[in-house]
Order: sequence, then C-alpha cells, then structure tokens
Amino acid sequence: MPERIALAKAWLNEELGRDDYGFAPASSDASFRRYFRITYDGNSVIIMDAPPEKENAEHFVNVARALFEHGLNVPEIFATDYQQGFVLLSDLGTRTYLNELNASSAQQLYGDALKALLTLQSEVPTEHELFPDYDRELLMNEMQLFADWYLGKHLQLSLSAEQQQRLQQAFTQLADMALSQTQVVVHRDYHSRNLMITDQHNPGIIDFQDAVVGPVTYDLVSLLRDCYIAWPQQEILNWVEGYHQRALEAGVISDVSLETFTRWFDWMGIQRHLKASGIFARLNHRDGKDGYLKDIPRTLGYILQVSENDKELADLHALLTELGVHHIAD
Repeated sequence: MPERIALAKAWLNEELGRDDYGFAPASSDASFRRYFRITYDGNSVIIMDAPPEKENAEHFVNVARALFEHGLNVPEIFATDYQQGFVLLSDLGTRTYLNELNASSAQQLYGDALKALLTLQSEVPTEHELFPDYDRELLMNEMQLFADWYLGKHLQLSLSAEQQQRLQQAFTQLADMALSQTQVVVHRDYHSRNLMITDQHNPGIIDFQDAVVGPVTYDLVSLLRDCYIAWPQQEILNWVEGYHQRALEAGVISDVSLETFTRWFDWMGIQRHLKASGIFARLNHRDGKDGYLKDIPRTLGYILQVSENDKELADLHALLTELGVHHIAD
C-alpha cells in the first residue's frame, strides 16, 4: 500500500515539522491496522495507519485515553487525523512478553500483568459508554467461528443435524456461564503478544480497542491459558488462586468461592479458545495469514483438557472426539 505510506509521511512531515526521520515497520496485527516506528534526534514514536474505510481510529484513541486516565500503561496519544486514519502514539518498545517469558521470568512478568489487570477491573468504570456489553449474541457469534471456519472450512467437515444441535447446546452452556459471572471492563486480547516489557510501569498494553464489559475471568484466562505459550496446569491454578484473593480484596468480586471462580475460568477459556481456533483458521483461509495455524493445536488442547475433566462438558468433549479434533491437538 505505497499510497498509504506516502499519505502517512506527508502527514508526519506536517505534524513533526521535519522530514528527516527514520520510518520502519513496527508491527502489524490480525486487523487492517499497521504500525510504523518513527525515529529522530534520539526520539521514537509510533504512527498507526488505520484505513478509515476499515478501522475506527477515533474509537481506538478514545479507549486509549480512558485507560491511560485510569493508570494503565497504554500508548499516549500525540496527534490524530481521523479523516485519513492516522494516529501518532508514544512508543512502548519492542520487547513483547512472548519473546521474554521463561521459567525464570514468568513470576515477575505475570505478577506485573496481573497487577495491571486488577487496575483495569477495579478502576475503569463499566458504565463508560465506550465499552459495549459482551452480550449473548457476541459470545455465540464468536463460538460460531469455530464451527464455520475451523470445522467447516479448515477441516472440511459437514456436521449432521444432531451434531449441530449438540454443538449449539454446548455454546449455550458456555454463554450462560459467561453471562453469570461478575462483569468488569475486559481488554479482550490480554496475552503475551499484546503486553510489552517496559522499564517503568510494566507492562505496556496494546491492542485494547475491542474492550467490552464482560466476564471477570476473560482476560485472566487469555493471559494464563495463552494461545501462544503454555504453562504447567498447577502453576496456572496457583496464579488463579492468587488473583482470586486479590480480586476479593479489591472488591472486584464478592462472595465468590475459589471453586466457583476456577470453574468460571475454565469454562471461559473454552469459549475463548473455540473463538480463537476459528479466528486462526479464518486468518489462514480468508486473509492468507498462515502463521497462526501452528497455534491451533495448543488452543484446542486447552479445550480438550478442560472438557475431559468436567462432567457437564462431557458431551462437548465426546463430540469433538467424534469429529476427530482430538487427533489434531495431540
């Protein structure tokens, strides 16, 4: 898209009052947004290219400002041009959690991430008009991505009427559980690719523009049962227990036992991982981005692990086994 780059540079020249700067790709994501790192005189900033016919830059900026105001380390907004779809942001650096998480760093890095998550859930008001409800329709539509794109398009499976009914019943169970949870502001993609290691106020948080008001365990399971990196089950449960206690102390939840909270966490993870598997398949088949296919087995593995050990999800596990999904995840 050379014409977008030419437009971006023309806008930058005006905003910065100069044209002698470094201009290099910073990152791209699963959307139509692209990011470029601008360097000059020892400074580094980011320009976001969000084509206005594809992306809502103004909403991104409004969410960023709301989170920034409540103490979260998200990019600061320096300049905007909504008509062209450009935003100038502070630079949170290049060190993603994913690239630096290991057995020795995990406790510190996850400790910081869980502290930031507690701030999000306890400080950002759910009444804010920026954050729509994570309602039943959205929850169900997300899980349908698994049926349409993973089972249908990727595996080329055609489910019988009885199998479709069983799958929809499982989706309904999972949506019911999500809606029964304490509702908080949810980042909706709170994981190792979207958390940046920063020298101060770690972590830096990106990709927050789809935030909603939804289940209290959604971001927690995104972080701890990450589609891109896996941890031992006992370690995950220890983190969940610690977060449950902190959430009680902060007033994020009340009168919720650890057993109930862990069950919320487990079921929420299945909903998210069904969605993620569908999205990864869609990115490959629709958008030509095959890099996410390697993450599907890990993502499906979480679903199979939890459903195998919960009698209320036994039929979902049996259905996936019938469809051969277990072979894919092994």
